[in-house]
Amino acid sequence: MSGGQSELPRLLTAAEAAAPADAVEVVAEDLRRRFHATEVSFLIVDLTGKSVARLSTSAAGSGRETERISLFGSVYEDVIRTQRLYQEATDRGRRVIVPVTNRGDAIGLLELLLSADTGKPTLDAVAEAAHVLAYIVIANGRFTDLYTWGKRSRPPTLAAEIQYQLLPPSLSCEAAQFTLCGNLEPSEDLSGDTFDYILDRDTLHVSVTDPMGHDIESALAATVLVGALRGARRAGADLAEQAHLADQALIAHGHGHATGQLLRISLPTGRAQLVNAGHPWPLRMREGVVEAITCEVDHPFGLSELTPHPYRVQDLSLQPGDRLLMFTDGMLERHGEKVDLPALLQRTRHLHPRETTLVLTSAVRDASDGRLGDDATAVCLDWHGPQETQRHVGSGADLRQASAARTANQP
Repeated sequence: MSGGQSELPRLLTAAEAAAPADAVEVVAEDLRRRFHATEVSFLIVDLTGKSVARLSTSAAGSGRETERISLFGSVYEDVIRTQRLYQEATDRGRRVIVPVTNRGDAIGLLELLLSADTGKPTLDAVAEAAHVLAYIVIANGRFTDLYTWGKRSRPPTLAAEIQYQLLPPSLSCEAAQFTLCGNLEPSEDLSGDTFDYILDRDTLHVSVTDPMGHDIESALAATVLVGALRGARRAGADLAEQAHLADQALIAHGHGHATGQLLRISLPTGRAQLVNAGHPWPLRMREGVVEAITCEVDHPFGLSELTPHPYRVQDLSLQPGDRLLMFTDGMLERHGEKVDLPALLQRTRHLHPRETTLVLTSAVRDASDGRLGDDATAVCLDWHGPQETQRHVGSGADLRQASAARTANQP
């Protein structure tokens, strides 16, 4: 039985040779062979972050399993939150659950049933296989709908399909200088909320946008808006020009107006700049104290014909250890006004941003009895500082605070 590094290139090569939808089975078969695993399952995290879907790893199966398991109060939730391996003895063998994560993106879980007691070398090799599986899922997700299907608890409407495609491929990202995650709780009729981020060599770009309207009209407006922002960013436009081009795109294509917030952070210096287009003020938590950042607010995108002044680029103070929360007005209006966001942000200070955004958006949804009148979107950014140049970012959890996270997870 071999668990060394030499197995990993062979495993990646075998996965590349398989059909995209069968790549997970390659890892499963490898674990059965190397460690005499009697059962192997891959569980993918739902887009809501509240459940997992157990995908088939049997070549003889249909490739799509319907079993969906709620994360609340489960061992799966604990493994995802802490990003720690779990094992227990059962009457059928040793049950092992390991996180499948890449750069903070908690993709899912690998669950095995081993026929004998396991030592550290075996557990380390299983954890390595799970890390390789994360890369395999990401790479093969470009060629199959299987993993996209697994992330959805129900078939989306046309508007929802458009809206989901506008979100970044991964809702979480970690680097040495920051940890970021966003979460979207869609309303009954969908309101077109989106968030986006991209990491260049030395710059982090983040945006949160909220078009007017509902359903397909808001989805089309969001498409124009996000497309304009991405196109301008990729062309090297500065923040003011990005905002201007987004504004002009909505006007040119007759898709009303939208509020939005654009953020850019220089990773080497820590300098942060912000454009606010009619959007709610962000919140910043510093040394446990939460306060609103009362920046200047310019006109929403699509309304420059009524208020023709340029968008202002403002400096935003960020210090190592700060937590920044950007969100849409669905987090504040209607039922959202029942939720004390600053207090809840302070109470979840020990959680990974992935868990914090889930707690915050879920609190708004719960306040509306599960029927949101407006999309509720939150993006949480932990700033570690420009002095950080190397940091283990594959885990998806701050393991130093894992024990505190267990007690702080529920509001």
